Amino acid sequence: MRPMIYAALIGAAFSALPAFADSGSPVGLWKNIDDKTGKAKAEVRITEANGVLQGKIEKLFRPADQDQNPKCTACEGADKDKPLVGLSIINGMKKDGEDYSGGTILDPENGKVYKSKMKLADGGKKLEVRGYIGMPMLGRSQTWVRQE
Repeated sequence: MRPMIYAALIGAAFSALPAFADSGSPVGLWKNIDDKTGKAKAEVRITEANGVLQGKIEKLFRPADQDQNPKCTACEGADKDKPLVGLSIINGMKKDGEDYSGGTILDPENGKVYKSKMKLADGGKKLEVRGYIGMPMLGRSQTWVRQE
């Protein structure tokens, strides 16, 4: 009877491993913290397919007197007038050593698409996200907080 109990305990321990593996990857749900105000603006779900990361807005944090279902009126092309919730704002990011780069990030407030870099911090609890034009030193950074 004891071998069955040990097998069950070992199986339970190994089934929990994928939850710990997430801390080494940006895949998951993140709270976007505005670098200017320090307030939460949105929750973004980052997913991975074939080694490429994508991030979509899942939830917005807006004052009650503002539109709760805004559209990306400043966006151009296929994203023009799409609802912000569900909008893909991170595209094409790939692992590059300890960082993630080679992709873009969309700022729905101004509709502009920037080159982007991301790096996990604080043991995977935070994500440093940088959007820039040309060189990384010419841009803005935000720190996002893991929600899962």
